[in-house]
Amino acid sequence: MNRAIIFLISFLALAILGYPAVGAQKKVWVSTTGAKLKAEKTVSSATIANLPVGTQLTVHALKNRWYQVSAPDGKKGWIYRGKVSSKPPKKEGGEQNPLGTLIGSLTGSNIQADASDTSRSVRGLSPEAEAYADRTGTPEQYKKALDTIISMKTSDGEIEQFLRAGKIGEYAE
Repeated sequence: MNRAIIFLISFLALAILGYPAVGAQKKVWVSTTGAKLKAEKTVSSATIANLPVGTQLTVHALKNRWYQVSAPDGKKGWIYRGKVSSKPPKKEGGEQNPLGTLIGSLTGSNIQADASDTSRSVRGLSPEAEAYADRTGTPEQYKKALDTIISMKTSDGEIEQFLRAGKIGEYAE
């Protein structure tokens, strides 16, 4: 009988130690610039706080596409799930990496921007593309036109307007 009790106690102790996440609350991190903690789970509700990229949030509930969360300062509200990630954002050079946060953080999206993609968009064609254009005799005017397109920037406001007009993401109510 003593062996059975010892075995049961040992088994329960190992089970408890083996599953430290039991009872732990889920954590998510803000992965998008311009993320807002909202009073209700709608984009039109009052904003409780503006949350910088990298802010760790504690999840209390998930309803539709919105998480009910607590911020580090204790404020509680709702955030659209496309604005957060299950992992902290990658850091580059000790700073939060905002690259690709506006689109790359969308749940289920494989769209990501890395430093090489971003630097190419600043300076024009990649060396490989430039060499290909030279080999194939691409006219200079086409190269310049492509450089012009690549150098164009889209502001966060323009993207926000696009998402709102198309009822995409948090605007898809």
